[in-house]
Amino acid sequence: MTHSQPQGFLAIPTAGTGPGVLVLHAWWGLNDTIKALCNRLAEAGFVAFAPDLYHGKVAATIAEAEVLSKALDANFLQARAEVVEATRFLNERAGSADRGLAAIGFSLGASYALDISNTAPESIRAVVVFYGTWVEDLSHSHAAYLGHFAEHDPFEERASVDRLEEYLRRIGRPATFYHYPGTEHWFFEPDRPEYNQAAANLALERTLTFLQEIGSNHATQH
Repeated sequence: MTHSQPQGFLAIPTAGTGPGVLVLHAWWGLNDTIKALCNRLAEAGFVAFAPDLYHGKVAATIAEAEVLSKALDANFLQARAEVVEATRFLNERAGSADRGLAAIGFSLGASYALDISNTAPESIRAVVVFYGTWVEDLSHSHAAYLGHFAEHDPFEERASVDRLEEYLRRIGRPATFYHYPGTEHWFFEPDRPEYNQAAANLALERTLTFLQEIGSNHATQH
């Protein structure tokens, strides 16, 4: 069965194929920042797909984002099903059935990236989270994890970050978490006043290196 493309943004590398990366947007929705990241991933040789969990709606203010995110959270099982559908589509489009996908999530999207690694463990080999930690269970995961977190973050307490890192190590999953001095929540996103270019560039460099290393290690194991 071939899965049609769900609503979202697809970026394809020049070669036409490559490892798949699922990109899960922050509570702003599928905005230009997320699309630009997908394009950057495609430039690096990845097939990137960002599902639109808000179905065309994009928030410009925190108040708008709160409304949209609360509606999404209230329908969590449907949102999870849409992430699973996006994973199946990307697996087929990228030809990743034998090598698995990576998932990158921002804030709200980080929780869905963590969740899909447990919900579809056979599909997700790597997870990158930006300033987001919500998780209940990762005991089924086969993934390696990379985390990028702000020093000053009222939305994500350091204690929550430390708990997630400790939990991943306790269940035997590889985990590397970075904390960026002087940064705030959304520091990676250039359309936000909290944007920190130096930290964002470093986080992107670390992310690309992580994705490439995980892909190389997986290929060697097979």
